[in-house]
Amino acid sequence: MAENSANTTLDQGLVIDISYSSDSSKFAFARSTVSRRDFGSFHSSNVQELLSLTEDLYQPPDIPIDLPKFDADDRGAYGKDIKGKHFLLGDEYTFLNHGAFGSVLKEALDAVQAWQRYTEAQPLKFLDRELFPQLVHVSRRLCNFIGCTPTDIALIENATTGTNAVLKSMKFSSSDTIYYLDCTYGAVKKLLKFISSENGCSLKEIKIPSFVENQQQIIDLVRSTLRLSSTENFVFSVVTFSQECTFAVFDHIPSNFPIIMPIKEIVKVCKERNIPVFIDGAHALGSLPIKLSDIDADFYVSNAHKWFCSAKGCAFLYIKRCWQKKIRSQTVSHGFGSGFNSEFIWTVLDFWSLHNPDSIRKYIYGLVAEASQMLATKWDTKLAASKDMFGSMCLIQLPECISKNLSQDNKVTYEQAEIVQNVLYRDFKIEDILNLAMYV
Repeated sequence: MAENSANTTLDQGLVIDISYSSDSSKFAFARSTVSRRDFGSFHSSNVQELLSLTEDLYQPPDIPIDLPKFDADDRGAYGKDIKGKHFLLGDEYTFLNHGAFGSVLKEALDAVQAWQRYTEAQPLKFLDRELFPQLVHVSRRLCNFIGCTPTDIALIENATTGTNAVLKSMKFSSSDTIYYLDCTYGAVKKLLKFISSENGCSLKEIKIPSFVENQQQIIDLVRSTLRLSSTENFVFSVVTFSQECTFAVFDHIPSNFPIIMPIKEIVKVCKERNIPVFIDGAHALGSLPIKLSDIDADFYVSNAHKWFCSAKGCAFLYIKRCWQKKIRSQTVSHGFGSGFNSEFIWTVLDFWSLHNPDSIRKYIYGLVAEASQMLATKWDTKLAASKDMFGSMCLIQLPECISKNLSQDNKVTYEQAEIVQNVLYRDFKIEDILNLAMYV
């Protein structure tokens, strides 16, 4: 019997001995080295294994497209020059509301479209053989930017997706009480009330002062109101006083009261009471330096399409290792059971690597401080907090004459506030107030 053999090494280290017998006309396969492949298809290397590799062992995948390059001469250039070169924003409107949906870098959009064209040239090759190693590469680079371990984050579509994944996975019961501030993002409040209606857990919403003098005031407020006997600042509560707060939700930068919250100190206060903490950092990535290992929250979510200027549909969810087996994606697919990151499965980092992030933030913060002070002076009003508590966004009291013209009892409704925003948009071509970006 004649027999031929060959040794074949498949991608990412799986070695198979192949023997062929001319008599039997059959192939025989024998595995000599196995690298576990758990995700989706045979050709997709295991995401968890690649994320877990140390830097000296990790080999980045080849990039099959020509990514846009950034000119080093642009470093430190902001304002109109950078707007025209790197953004698609037109000149018809003064675009101040960057925090709503952001504005993507031209180069990021070019990269997205290049990836789409590459994918469609051979969809199975990319989706089945190349996608996940590329996502691992992005995850590892992102983790260097936000200060955490690659196995502790997942790339997701948006902050809402991550928030739902965490809060719905916690399986709260009637014995639980969730603590949050009244400046919590509206969609998150609605989610909390939905969860409460589904499983009977209690909610404790705490009112923050209309003017905040400093961060210590927020820390003291949280410390005092975490105790259930403190009812003075309640906005909404269905707390049974025999219960302790068992979970807390905070915004890093609340969109409706955009002070930079003392998140690290707040997390420490909660940890003293063994209360797990979820941080909604939707406005943080890009506008703040983030070091998740230092913040020490149990959960942290942020969008990349706002201040980070990435394409829409990019976000990350951080989950501390001890919680990862409990948190599940709300969409179950082949990744289920294959490791935390495989259950969620995005590029702009080059821009931030070229430009000094601290320099960008200094420019933005300076614009916000100058513009907000100018408006407060002209309107004879004030900011909602000490000026050093604001970063990329600011909250300013409107002139008293506006509320008098809109309301007889001096109480302004949401609908009346919309009138002001619509007038700014239609008559003055201003998109919201006061929310500045690097290109203004």
